[in-house]
Amino acid sequence: MLKDMSAGVHRLLTGIKPRPGAKRVNLALQGGGAHGAFTWGVLDYFLEDGRLAFSAVSGASAGAVNAVMLADGLARGGAEEARKRLAEFWRAASLGGDLPGPQRIVLDRMLALFPVGGSPLQFFVDAIARLMSPYDFNPLNINPLKSLIERFVDFDVIRGYGGLDLFISATNVHSGRLRVFRREDVSADVVMASAALPHVFRAVEIDGEPYWDGGFTGNPPILPLISANSDDVLLIQIAPLRRDDTPTTARDILNRVNEISFSSSLAAELRALEYVGRGTARNAPGINVHRILLDGLDKRLNGSRLKTDYDFFALLHRAGRRAARRFLDRHFDDIGHRSTLDLVKETAA
Repeated sequence: MLKDMSAGVHRLLTGIKPRPGAKRVNLALQGGGAHGAFTWGVLDYFLEDGRLAFSAVSGASAGAVNAVMLADGLARGGAEEARKRLAEFWRAASLGGDLPGPQRIVLDRMLALFPVGGSPLQFFVDAIARLMSPYDFNPLNINPLKSLIERFVDFDVIRGYGGLDLFISATNVHSGRLRVFRREDVSADVVMASAALPHVFRAVEIDGEPYWDGGFTGNPPILPLISANSDDVLLIQIAPLRRDDTPTTARDILNRVNEISFSSSLAAELRALEYVGRGTARNAPGINVHRILLDGLDKRLNGSRLKTDYDFFALLHRAGRRAARRFLDRHFDDIGHRSTLDLVKETAA
């Protein structure tokens, strides 16, 4: 109760006023390198539209970056400030951004290698990555992501903001297990850890333990959202769990192997949600699960995880806005009442 009162006072002081009739949801933001610009577009439309309010957000890798930009903007100035934060970050992260040369190279590798694409250039980059670790090719431990995050995000403000629960995933290098950092513990190092691809960045040490990309074990973490103040979880999914065609070329095989690797944790969490839904169906309402999926752009996205120019980010941003609009037009009335993602079908073998 005190937490709710504190959040309400903070919203009054910062001018954050939920629109009448807005429905509350919990957001789960999947990682996906440059394709995270699609999630930017989804969030941008939601913030502009105003029919949804957010109780909690979770994220991994690029999803974690989008999550902290959203949280920072909402905490400091509401929906319009959040839109501004997200837009400025993706502009700065693009090839046309103002990063120095060495930082530009490292950031491009981060955006390109999640997951590994299949273009000839990518095969060359991947071969080099197998021969040289980030401890070799990046001896100064340059991390442009940290510079960008610290430029746009005030973590003291986020940690003190009670209006939005925040969950960021990272993978413990020693144990191989998922760690989910809550809002009170989130820092620039935590976001860096969540996006620390092993072939690009050194492991990030937090509390004496090294961490790699959260996409390996929680992409994104969904189960922590169940305890948040909403019965609806909306997943923004970058990589499909299922494809109906069998890959036969080296490029397509490599792409699919990486999609499976970085989506296995999501599949496990969806199965857990389906199990929880079966257990609560007779006695109490379950969790309503919804999804917005990046699809319909397969030809233009082929090998596109290597692209970091702003025109490509803008393409994904527009696709995200269209997908968000379609979702609200079709399913706004369902929010708070029923799931629109068939978990039984989604988790079937």
